[in-house]
Amino acid sequence: MKNQNTSNFNVWNYKPWWCQPWSIILTGITIIGISWLLFHIVWLSVIVAMPIILWWIYFLVLYPRMVQKMYDSGINS
Repeated sequence: MKNQNTSNFNVWNYKPWWCQPWSIILTGITIIGISWLLFHIVWLSVIVAMPIILWWIYFLVLYPRMVQKMYDSGINS
């Protein structure tokens, strides 16, 4: 059974503005867009996008889950 306090925890409340999901996504889209605007080469833009997408998956999906899991285990112990 989950503790009711876990629903109040939000990892993004502890991050600065430049480390929020909106700023991370906007920066990645901007970098990918600039690579396309400068070079107009699809494969180059894909190469630029790959590490950005991996970073998004890690930092926007996996990291919050890991922190939530740690938070939950700390409350339940």
